[in-house]
Amino acid sequence: MTLTDTEKAAAARKSLEYVKDGMVVGLGSGSTATFAIQFLGEQVRNGLKIRGIPTSRASEELAHSLGIPLTSFDDVDHTDVTIDGADEIAPGLALIKGGGGALLHEKIVAAASRKLVIVADEHKIVKTLGKFPLPVEVIPFAAGSVKTQLQKLGANPVLRLHQDGSVYVTDEGNYIFDCHYEQIADPAALGPILKSITGVVEHGLFLGLASVAIVAGPNGSRVVTP
Repeated sequence: MTLTDTEKAAAARKSLEYVKDGMVVGLGSGSTATFAIQFLGEQVRNGLKIRGIPTSRASEELAHSLGIPLTSFDDVDHTDVTIDGADEIAPGLALIKGGGGALLHEKIVAAASRKLVIVADEHKIVKTLGKFPLPVEVIPFAAGSVKTQLQKLGANPVLRLHQDGSVYVTDEGNYIFDCHYEQIADPAALGPILKSITGVVEHGLFLGLASVAIVAGPNGSRVVTP
């Protein structure tokens, strides 16, 4: 593993301190959350009794491969704890998420969580959100009109593409515009504005959702609270 991977793995392993026997656990998406799922798989094999709710097909497939029992919101109305990553973490644990394309499912699970534990390396800590492009998930039929509205807001939206030039499609069949702000001065004001645009399904601002962040660096992990 690279140094950053080692840091991510350390944060992910520490996050499992919040997981107890009998819990429903939200299984996040992305590189850091993948480490957490792998470590959970080890604990399940050693006797830990949990049920997981994955936030993406990739997380679901990984959990299946590791023997982690899964459930859904058809059977439960909350998760006891969710472990997920973030693309940026600002003061107050304001987050940008969705770089991996799973922001809709991630936000659904986060909103239903009694505790949202964010795991990340120290490079994700910022003073102000916005350097990382803000993902906005949109219905394909509305992509053109939404792009126009985003441009009027100064968002500089770029349709997410695969490396081969094809359009990136989310697990729910939607498109993503990555909005380049450089700096988001008032995330709490921007979120409702984005959500009010007809055709926008969800955005990557996660505000007031995270309970704690475990941030790993070369000198070990530290716990950050809002």
